[in-house]
Amino acid sequence: MATARKSALGKGLGKGLDSLITDKVGMNKQPETKTATPKKNEKTIEGILVNINKIEPNREQPRKNFDEDALLELSESIKQFGMLQPLLVKEKDGYYEIIAGERRWRAAKMANLKEVPVIIKKLSDQEMVEISLIENIQRENLNPIEEAIAYKRLLTEFKLKQDEIAERVSKSRTAVTNSMRLLKLNEKVQQMVIDDMISTGHARALLGIENLEKQYVVAQKIFDEKLSVRETEKLVKKLQQEKEKTTPEKENKLDPTLTAICHDLEEKMKTIFGTKVAINQKDNKKGKIEIEYYSMEELDRIMDLLGTIEK
Repeated sequence: MATARKSALGKGLGKGLDSLITDKVGMNKQPETKTATPKKNEKTIEGILVNINKIEPNREQPRKNFDEDALLELSESIKQFGMLQPLLVKEKDGYYEIIAGERRWRAAKMANLKEVPVIIKKLSDQEMVEISLIENIQRENLNPIEEAIAYKRLLTEFKLKQDEIAERVSKSRTAVTNSMRLLKLNEKVQQMVIDDMISTGHARALLGIENLEKQYVVAQKIFDEKLSVRETEKLVKKLQQEKEKTTPEKENKLDPTLTAICHDLEEKMKTIFGTKVAINQKDNKKGKIEIEYYSMEELDRIMDLLGTIEK
């Protein structure tokens, strides 16, 4: 019985949301108002108008960020044409929880709609997560980190295998695996991906750096210097080679506090000199400072700055 349900679910989801939302609301036709009281054995009730204040978003929905400008644009469209597609909801204790369509619901509230069309479905928690995930992936609404978190939830909470997840969302197993690998990044780096400061290509390259703090330092360098993915891959490879040359014994000798101070000083010197500066520690007592220049004029500028330092 479990196999039959799983097979039917997978089949429906593989076809996308159109197989789940069978009744679309026409541009000039609103669904007939009905009383939203499903019978006990009914799985779906279609074409119902529900008070918008009785609808709440799903707290477990994968998507957390909504573009305000896009919402405003959608709300204006709803004011002009009405809601063209009903929300997919699940009946809860005294209210309806959104399964798919939170963006439309938010825009409808901005448009001051009192009622919105819904399709009521009886679904399990796992089915709700899968449908929310698929809706957002099909519409490319999730940022890479939200997508990775959703995959991980299906994997850990609902015990799906990676190939099963891939089948549900019509993606390759490799794509799902690579997506979830992003969650191994420093949380600050993940936020930079969410904020579009670095791309997923940059993020995947940073996975080659095991040290989480170093990941963040390099991510900032990518953003500050506008490095391409190819340049980032070369930089990470260089760092890996340098690490291989450094013995574990030498690494253990470096004082973490001093290393942090050197990183901070490095950033300050970059600001002062307006060029790349690197502080390379040999041990806790010595090292070297490298200041890069790209023309004789820039070298003269740096020399002038150094000349202003009082002896």
